[in-house]
Amino acid sequence: MITSTFAPRPASLSDYAALASPWARSRRRLRCRCRQLAWRWFLRRSEATKRALDIVGSAVALLALAPLFVVVAALIKLDGGPVFFRQTRVGRHGRTFRMFKFRSMCRNAEQKLRDLLAQNQHATGVTFKLKHDPRITRVGRWLRKYSVDEFPQFYNVLRGDMSLVGPRPPVPSEVEKYSLADRRRLAVKPGLTCLWQISGRAEIDFPGQVRLDVSYIEHQSFTEDVRILIKTVPAVISAAGAY
Repeated sequence: MITSTFAPRPASLSDYAALASPWARSRRRLRCRCRQLAWRWFLRRSEATKRALDIVGSAVALLALAPLFVVVAALIKLDGGPVFFRQTRVGRHGRTFRMFKFRSMCRNAEQKLRDLLAQNQHATGVTFKLKHDPRITRVGRWLRKYSVDEFPQFYNVLRGDMSLVGPRPPVPSEVEKYSLADRRRLAVKPGLTCLWQISGRAEIDFPGQVRLDVSYIEHQSFTEDVRILIKTVPAVISAAGAY
């Protein structure tokens, strides 16, 4: 967890009295400046460590999964249509980027979505989930069950658009429906996996996703990222809550 070790404590009357002389004020400014520099160093070190994990992890994954990518690409081609699906997603601080996935739906999936909105299983309407979505192809159903369709996002991680761990990147139309509280999940770089991905996946509604994402943001650390990555493996294999 990122703690407030360097945050100033509330001032008391004795503190104000101690600042009566110029020398005391100078010392106080120097202490505050040192704390600010120490806090900035701590944040930069944390970000550098996280980025190093992202680069190494995504590069290893892309190399290791290359043979699987070839097989999946061939299966999708046999099923008809393009192999990859590119979609605009919203990242840290609202910055948009192009996210890559293996195509798991029919070509006109986004046009057909309007006819399915009434069947949305996420009550808030911010996100859309349908257990037996008719837009999913035969190969796509298997890809989505084991999250294989998400594997090309290791490239997004390597590029720096995403991180291995972080809130899942939303589409712009979802962000338009966000409340100010919901926008807290945009405070960090989006991830390939996250807390709610290992806690129920699609079975968790949008408010539950936001709650878990904010919890991650407030307690993020290298150790927490490694823990989530390790727990992602059995979650993907079991396919619990995936559709």
